[in-house]
Amino acid sequence: MASKQTFSDSDTADEAVRATCDDASICKRFATSKGYWTDLYLQYFVRQIGERKAPEINRGYYARVRAVNNLLDDFLKKTQCHCQVVNFGAGLDTTFWRLKDENIMPKKYFEVDFPMIVARKIHNIKTKPPLSKPLVETHSTDSLHLDGHSLDSDRYCIISADLRDLPTLEDKLRKFHINPELPTLFLSECVLVYMTSEQSSNLVRWISDTFPTAMFINYEQVNMDDRFGHIMIENLQRRQCNLAGVDVCQSLDSQKERFLSTGWESVEALDMMMVYSMLPQEDVARIENLEFLDEKELLHQLLQHYCICWAVKDKLNLGLSQIGF
Repeated sequence: MASKQTFSDSDTADEAVRATCDDASICKRFATSKGYWTDLYLQYFVRQIGERKAPEINRGYYARVRAVNNLLDDFLKKTQCHCQVVNFGAGLDTTFWRLKDENIMPKKYFEVDFPMIVARKIHNIKTKPPLSKPLVETHSTDSLHLDGHSLDSDRYCIISADLRDLPTLEDKLRKFHINPELPTLFLSECVLVYMTSEQSSNLVRWISDTFPTAMFINYEQVNMDDRFGHIMIENLQRRQCNLAGVDVCQSLDSQKERFLSTGWESVEALDMMMVYSMLPQEDVARIENLEFLDEKELLHQLLQHYCICWAVKDKLNLGLSQIGF
């Protein structure tokens, strides 16, 4: 890829991106401790609850988790779990364990992340029985493939790879038996924005070319060309977090165009303020009673600067374009 060199040369930039894994996990740990949603497994990756997070942050993560789970679970229903899931930049995400508990596991669940994060996650799984036991229960032989930078079982696989290096990514996914003919859901949360627009377009084009029946869920920033967006960018830059792909985050239309221009059949996108208003309002009322929110305007601004975008290709005519809110 032509533009890979400029970004890959910056170890500081990659390190700052890796640090966002901890940020998200710590925020989710605090929100679950307050009762925004239930996650029985995050405690085994993030032991300490940590310092208090602002209510608008907790509500933002609530909306994010609910929205992604809603689309993911709908995909699993449409495919009757005869499918694969690939979570890009998965970090310390616990979705595999939730899906097993709810008996809605796909044929195989893949995670991809930087080697350092993968090694840490594998260490936690190896040393925490509540994490390792579900893997053993869903595996048919006595031995799992396990080394410092990959884990592979019948139903769950963790791979270390750089999403900007497509040949290596493809090699590793094929090594661990991804099946392009199976309906496959790809998921990324605040991941593509750290790649150049050319790199992310190459990634989603490769998926479109390789997987005839697929869905891609992308959660990340939007409306970044206004004053609030500029402040968000400046705050991240102070932490050496370069939003290399921020040009795609100008609007919902620019988010959709990334997929429409790379072979996807249909694309939808909503800002998180709209999604928040479409979530089950009884549960929204419940979480709004957990903490007093003084600055509702700040919550609205935050939600208006994140979006969820989902694209589909549906060669098998499973009705994937009907998935939504």
